[in-house]
Amino acid sequence: MTLDLDRTADLARRLAAAARAETLPRFRSDLAADDKTPEADFDPVTEADRASEAAIRAILATEAPDDAIMGEEQAASEGRSGLTWVIDPIDGTRAYISGLPTWGTLIALDDGRRGVLGLVDHPWTDECFLGVHGQGATLSRAGETRPITVRNTRDLAAATMMTTALELIDDADRPAFDRLKSSVRMIRYGMDCYGYAMVAAGQIDLVVESGLQAYDIAAPKALVEAAGGVVTNWLGGDCRWGGKVIAAATPELAEAARTILSAG
Repeated sequence: MTLDLDRTADLARRLAAAARAETLPRFRSDLAADDKTPEADFDPVTEADRASEAAIRAILATEAPDDAIMGEEQAASEGRSGLTWVIDPIDGTRAYISGLPTWGTLIALDDGRRGVLGLVDHPWTDECFLGVHGQGATLSRAGETRPITVRNTRDLAAATMMTTALELIDDADRPAFDRLKSSVRMIRYGMDCYGYAMVAAGQIDLVVESGLQAYDIAAPKALVEAAGGVVTNWLGGDCRWGGKVIAAATPELAEAARTILSAG
């Protein structure tokens, strides 16, 4: 099967637009949040999460009925095409319910070997980042689209690193993470998927996280790689189904970070 990447990219954009129609009207409103894991740390889910994933799935059911779907809020659905859509309707629900603008919608398409497309859409800032394997990455905003690429930072001492939250790094991994943190020029926190978008856009150099699910990383990985970056797990292996992640602007940065993190 030959995948029409232009048609697929257009479909991904329409999926993101359908999600925006559900998330934007509810943002900074009096929106209730349920706790998906009351026995553990607060893990919120809202009507906006559920409605936006339902909107995405409804379009896929019509336009890509043979494709599998893996999402955060509904059970996975099997397909027959060998293609899998991996979606997170709101990455950064904690930011969303706090009125912070860095949440986004993540949409990826995996062909069984790699992520062939990754879309990271930030509705409140009106920024849609799209990476397509072999075609590069773009940023669309206010009706204009331009190419983006990672920057050429190769030295950890010159790098800006991000992670969403220190408490998401396992206690056993904190010593290694702290050594890496001490090796970079600057570290910033928060941002969820926006950090990966900034790596792809050439604004920062490195994102390091752990405990991710497939729907957290599939789209950011494909985006950063399409922009010229490197995304692996902490040992250099495939991370598109989750786990511990390094997203780096250059192979040199990725290798330097892996050397510190893999030492434990």
